[in-house]
Amino acid sequence: MKKLIYASLLIGLFACESTEKTPAESKPITIENNTEMTSTSIYTLNYETPSGEEKNLSEYKGKVMLVVNTATKCGLTPQFEGLEYLNKTYSDKGLKVLGFPCNQFGGQEPLTNEEMVETCKVNHGVTFELAKKIEVNGANLHPIYSHLKAAQKLDDENDIRWNFEKFLVNKDGVVVKRFAPQVTPLEIEEEIKNLL
Repeated sequence: MKKLIYASLLIGLFACESTEKTPAESKPITIENNTEMTSTSIYTLNYETPSGEEKNLSEYKGKVMLVVNTATKCGLTPQFEGLEYLNKTYSDKGLKVLGFPCNQFGGQEPLTNEEMVETCKVNHGVTFELAKKIEVNGANLHPIYSHLKAAQKLDDENDIRWNFEKFLVNKDGVVVKRFAPQVTPLEIEEEIKNLL
C-alpha cells in the first residue's frame, strides 16, 4: 500500500512539473545576427534621473539609443568627450545617448549622483542624459541591463566587463550590437549613422 501511495505522489509531482511554463516576459526570441531579446519590450522599462525622477524608455521610441555604463574616475573616462561629440552631432538626427553611472568596477564612481552630474558637466562638457547610479551585474542588476545583456550575449560569462561598455539600440527598440569598453565612441560612429 505504501508503495502505491509513493508511486501516486511521484506521478502527481511529475504531472505538476510538466505543466509549468516559462513566463512570457523572460522567454528568449532569436532574431537575425545571433541577437536575442526577451519578449519584454525595452520601451516598458524605467530608470531614475540623478534627482530621482522616474522616466520610461518609451520616450525614445523611434530614436537610436546608445546606452553606456559610465564612471568619472576610470582610465576610460576620456570617452565622455567622444560620447558628447556623438550626442551633439547626431541628437538632432535621432540619436539618444544615455549614461548609466555604476560603481561596481574598482569603485570608480564614488561620487554622489549630484556630484557625478556636476563633474561630468564641468570636466567633460557632458550634456547628454545621465541616470541615477545603478548596478549592471549581480543580484541588484537593473532591469534595463538585464534586457540589454539578454539581447546581446557574450560567448562566455555575460557580465558587463568594465566601465564604458556600450549597447546600440535601433529605432524599433532592438538591441543590435554590444561593444567592449575599450571601443571608443568614435569607432562606432559609422554604425550609428547607418541606423539613423
